[in-house]
Amino acid sequence: MRLISNSPATPVIPAFLKQHDGPLTRDLVQAPGDFGLGKVPARLKPAATTTSICGYCATGCQLKLHLDDDGRAINLSPQANYPVNLGMACPKGWQALDPLAAPDRGTTPLLRDANGRLQPIDWATAIDTFVSRFRDIQTRHGSDAAAYLSTGQIPFEEMAFLGCLWRFGMGFHHGDANTRQCMATAVTAYKQSFGFDAPPYTYADFEESDVIVLVGANLCIAHPILWQRIMRNRRAPKIIVIDPRATETAQAATHHLQLRPKGDLALYYALAHCILRDGRIDPASIERTEGFDEFAAFVKDFTPDSAVEATGIPAETIEAIARDVSEPGKRVSWWWTMGINQSYEGVRTAQAIINLSLITGNIGKPGTGPNSITGQCNAMGSRLFSNTTSLVGGHDFGNELHRAKVSEMLGVPLASIPTEPTIAYDEILRAAEDGKIKALWIVATNPFHSWIDSGRLERLRDKLEFLVVQDMYHSTESARAADLFLPAAGWGEKSGCFINSERRIAPIRPARRAPGQTLSDFRIFQLIAHAWGCGDLFEKWTDPEAAFRILRDLTIDRPCDITGISGYDHLDRAGGIQWPLGRAALQAAASVEAHSQDPPHSTERRLFSDGIYYTPSGKARLLFSPPAPMPEPPDAEHPFLLLTGRGSSSQWHTQTRTSKSDILRKLYPSGAYVEIHPRDARALGIVDHQIVTVRSRRGSMIATAYLAPTVQRGQLFIPMHYPEVNRLTHPSFDPHSRQPNYKACAVAIVP
Repeated sequence: MRLISNSPATPVIPAFLKQHDGPLTRDLVQAPGDFGLGKVPARLKPAATTTSICGYCATGCQLKLHLDDDGRAINLSPQANYPVNLGMACPKGWQALDPLAAPDRGTTPLLRDANGRLQPIDWATAIDTFVSRFRDIQTRHGSDAAAYLSTGQIPFEEMAFLGCLWRFGMGFHHGDANTRQCMATAVTAYKQSFGFDAPPYTYADFEESDVIVLVGANLCIAHPILWQRIMRNRRAPKIIVIDPRATETAQAATHHLQLRPKGDLALYYALAHCILRDGRIDPASIERTEGFDEFAAFVKDFTPDSAVEATGIPAETIEAIARDVSEPGKRVSWWWTMGINQSYEGVRTAQAIINLSLITGNIGKPGTGPNSITGQCNAMGSRLFSNTTSLVGGHDFGNELHRAKVSEMLGVPLASIPTEPTIAYDEILRAAEDGKIKALWIVATNPFHSWIDSGRLERLRDKLEFLVVQDMYHSTESARAADLFLPAAGWGEKSGCFINSERRIAPIRPARRAPGQTLSDFRIFQLIAHAWGCGDLFEKWTDPEAAFRILRDLTIDRPCDITGISGYDHLDRAGGIQWPLGRAALQAAASVEAHSQDPPHSTERRLFSDGIYYTPSGKARLLFSPPAPMPEPPDAEHPFLLLTGRGSSSQWHTQTRTSKSDILRKLYPSGAYVEIHPRDARALGIVDHQIVTVRSRRGSMIATAYLAPTVQRGQLFIPMHYPEVNRLTHPSFDPHSRQPNYKACAVAIVP
């Protein structure tokens, strides 16, 4: 690869990218020196505002970015008429610009020298080091000897580029996304039950339900805009929260079932028992399922009385809830988040909820559905396009016709497409521990903080020959451990699309220049592709919107077909578009529009209104298994059960970005704290705000005790945002989804 060097203040510029000046100037990610562009050309200066989808959670709020004369965002406000947030934003959204100006932004590549210090280098050296080190490992150890760990935080065009580059271009096999940490359970549950990863709902269902059941979902904190959607419901809904803690959402609900941790399956099977026993079913919906007789026989023994011990809920309460969720003529919607997903038996628990919706006919209609709420801003994009668990574009690695289609439409050799998905996140790390994986490439995620039993990553670090971290900040736990750091642009500095929890696709827009020599992930992947020698495979991937069109066309005839979307401007005009929207459907809708006042496609669309699913038979599957024992129950040495979760609406995951905002930092405690029931604290001689040690079999941490009757006796709660927390969590995994069990492990607490 020929490189052009300018003055020391100007980064090195690959010659091939200089030839594509048009797309580069359209993608404002380039900093003043990034590709020698200087200020944005006058012809491209934006108007007073632009819009972008928020880059935090997967609610997918649209923000209006207010720009100065140079096209730089100086403030923002929520978009009034966007069908997701309707003019609302949470604290994180209001402060979304703050992290872009943080002093610890990565502004130049860094390489660890012989003395163990990270030193600034130019892009030519960085890319040469990346390619030569990975090539050497591939030559010596084979294509299974390296892996990437990616994210739900970057646009799906970048996700797809990474996955296709790694597997089709560079010839490596393994890579997974941190969607494995938040949504793998929901993905697997939907795939197994419906034949495709297809959340069926739209946010309008919050406003159309008569009964809303929130399971392990603290919307007031984790998804406050969705809680506001519930508050807009004029049907006086019954709001039932199923959660071990008396969360903010539980306290605001009409009913709180303070379940014993991991008593979910016993509860839902008992509810199904009551519903079937009393005949409160929907025969037409059941006719569109497989496995009903087997399911009915299975739940016959799960009486309310038999579930009391596992759930901690009285039998008469179980009977009452069963009536609430199966009352004829009532619209019932079920919603779950990490309380279900991050579990050792999360898939079957999610499917128990799906089963309840199917047997009562609460699916495919307004105000109904078994509905998973996604965690990360683009986890749904990762699910469809990251080329990890699914072949890019919602295809199946194991399907010969799918592989042939992807080969033809992307112009990649058929032999380069694997016949099976990558190994999972935990399996990649285990292979690194065993010395089989020699190199890791971490992109836009921070597993040295966020992964379960996080001390494990520190221990395996010495077994890696090469660790690359590509991120906005050089200060994260993962970046500090890197051999090579690649500075990447973040939200607000680049283009692409996110897909939110309700399947709505919408673009993010650049509104600030990335600092120093920082490049967008898309451009970094381009550099690597050309340096590796596979740039010709991606020659049409000139910019994010060009990649969007390639990926759009690839989805034809899949359940996630979006071939009816012309481009980013179409998405903006439509207020985002929920998949599917194929060309045929769009044309039919346009024909209707010509004779009516209806829009060509509604801003709110749900799946399965026709009762047809994506399985070979067209029927949904009723799937079930007996409840499994907790992997690490409390004992005499570790008598408490630790629960983790979101602590504040102003915190986000590992605080990599939210900690950069002065305002957001004032809205949550700076140090780790642990919630303990007052009676437990009194028995241990612990007083409010005392410094305590919490320890598990894997590690310990210091925290401030907070006496909270909202937790049950024998349980503790620590927010997940602090770096010490995952030193405690237990490395157990759902056998179907390989998602970690963050929510329950045995710990002790002492002054």
